[in-house]
This record gives sequence, C-alpha cells and structure tokens, in this order.
Amino acid sequence: MQDTLSLTFSALADPTRRAILQQLSKGDATVSNLAEPFLADMSLPAITKHLKVLEKAGLITKGRDAQWRPCKLKADGFKEATDWMKEYRMYWEESFDRLDEYLKTVTTTEKQKGKKNARNK
Repeated sequence: MQDTLSLTFSALADPTRRAILQQLSKGDATVSNLAEPFLADMSLPAITKHLKVLEKAGLITKGRDAQWRPCKLKADGFKEATDWMKEYRMYWEESFDRLDEYLKTVTTTEKQKGKKNARNK
C-alpha cells in the first residue's frame, strides 16, 4: 500500500493529469469535457484511467448526475503535498538569503579592492 503523499506525487508526475487538473482549476467539468482536448492523441478509456489515478490520489472527485460524470478538484487532497513542500521552501529561502548576504559581502570587498588598486596606480 502506498502512502498518500506518494500517490499524490505519482499522480502529478504525468503531464496529462496535470493538464486535467489545470482544466478543473477553472471549474467543474464532465469526463467528456475533460477528455476533449486529448482525444486527438488518446482514447476516452485512457482519459478515464488518468481520472481514476487522480481520484485514487484524492485530488479530484467524480460524481454521478444521470448520464453525466461531473469531476471537480478536491482541495484537501493537495494539503499534505503542500505542507511537505512548505518545509523545503523555507529551507531554500533561508539558503538563498544566506547566499544573498554572502554575495553582498563579496561584491563590497571586490569594489573596495578595485578602488584601492585604482588609487595605487
């Protein structure tokens, strides 16, 4: 059994599934509407498999309304991944802040050396 974080990142790894999520970020859509942009390159059953992966990962919900299968984003499905990435974002921001400070000191030192060399000539 995979943990939910692995399921989420596995689902997000595929460009077709990311495109489907992008479509759903604009509002709910039926399976047919979601499949439309991809039908030139893949079959409806292939799209359905992608939707099942997204649903299993908890990123979308698929309902039933007569013959329609409305899909929508499931916001809480992204929470665990967002929380996990937030920790690393703080790490990288702190690293970039330290790098920025270091570069400022190096730049200041180089400017001072340049001025000193110019005066000695």
